[in-house]
Amino acid sequence: MQTYAEALDFLMEKLPMFSRIGEAAYKKDLTNIRKLCEALQHPEKQFPSIHIAGTNGKGSVSHMLAAIFQQAGYKTGLYTSPHLIDFRERIRINGAMIPEEAVLEFVRKTQSLTEAIGPSFFELTVAMAFEYFASQRVDIAIVETGLGGRLDSTNILMPELSVITNISFDHQHLLGNTLPAIAGEKAGIIKPSVPVVIGEYHPETFPVFTEKARACNSSLYLASAHWQIKAGNAHHPWTLKSLTDNREWYSHPDLTGIYQQKNIATVLTAIDVFLAHTAGRYRPITSDHILTALSQVKQLTGLRGRWDVVKTQPLVVVDVAHNEAGIVEVMQQTAMQHFRQLHIITGFVKDKDVAAALKQFPSHARYYFTQAQLPRALEVGALAQLAQNYDLQGNVYATVSEACTAALQQANSEDMVLICGSVFVAGEALQALQQLITA
Repeated sequence: MQTYAEALDFLMEKLPMFSRIGEAAYKKDLTNIRKLCEALQHPEKQFPSIHIAGTNGKGSVSHMLAAIFQQAGYKTGLYTSPHLIDFRERIRINGAMIPEEAVLEFVRKTQSLTEAIGPSFFELTVAMAFEYFASQRVDIAIVETGLGGRLDSTNILMPELSVITNISFDHQHLLGNTLPAIAGEKAGIIKPSVPVVIGEYHPETFPVFTEKARACNSSLYLASAHWQIKAGNAHHPWTLKSLTDNREWYSHPDLTGIYQQKNIATVLTAIDVFLAHTAGRYRPITSDHILTALSQVKQLTGLRGRWDVVKTQPLVVVDVAHNEAGIVEVMQQTAMQHFRQLHIITGFVKDKDVAAALKQFPSHARYYFTQAQLPRALEVGALAQLAQNYDLQGNVYATVSEACTAALQQANSEDMVLICGSVFVAGEALQALQQLITA
């Protein structure tokens, strides 16, 4: 193996990859990641971390936390998944993606180990991230779970803080068919004597968290009891009000989706709890650090795909919302916009509850049904047929690029084009739009 392209091909084609093939790539235990990290001299024990799980919002929370620590002068690792365009998005330090040479070197040196253990793509990628963070001596790493929590490969960490953003229905075939069952999997990241922040809770899920925290002797904090966030607009700042003291700040966050109100409350509570429980062991994080970071998350960490405005005339927005709860939030945000005609480009993966998501789409929009280029994608003809059950009318496009081209041709300057439904559709759309808009 001599080149980065060869290493990437090995990772994405030779190893079982959940984002491509789904359940067949999901390993329901931690055996492989433990073997990998043992062979690598336990990199997961060589840096402090904050561990984040949740159905929706964990990517935004992870990036905002990383931006704040980075702005406060910490050398900050960030592990998230999946990537939108470049594999290296998954592993960053201070916003910079892992170098191609580091990926190649890791894959090359672990090739015989990989052949002996047989890990999935995700397991090997987690090991790569941990080894890279350890070798670069990060001050802290913000680590997002891939799927669930209890059996997620990232769950070999012993973090300084655990964060669970929210619980809603997603991956029921793997995590359970009830909210308490899904919460039980997410609560698996709660560790003995490690505090945990809960971003959103539900009467059905709250007892799951409190019982797990009690069993682990872990202090539990509810973001909604600590911070109240009120969204502003282009001309007025957001209000960030502490419910436990007299702090009231004003911010212009660059993640402008109204659903970020809950995520920002989670982030601010996480920072408060982290500083309180580490009792002076880390450098201070000030309000200036926090407010500057919230206004520059995209610049500091490279986050894309969260109410991502890529053009204004027409308004073109890309969002990674891919399940019922996420689509609800995005449609609420869309309803607040001003446009003449709404154009929606959408595609899904076939192991989601697509019907539940489609119910949230407005019938007055013009639809461009498509599919991402991966085996797990729902075939576009089947999607269009299912959409008819909800009076969603439009045309079928074999690729995301073709759908984007058609939507931009048909939309006028007063219209809105929204792309959502799948992380993979969002990623392919960002690539296509970059070429179409700059052409």
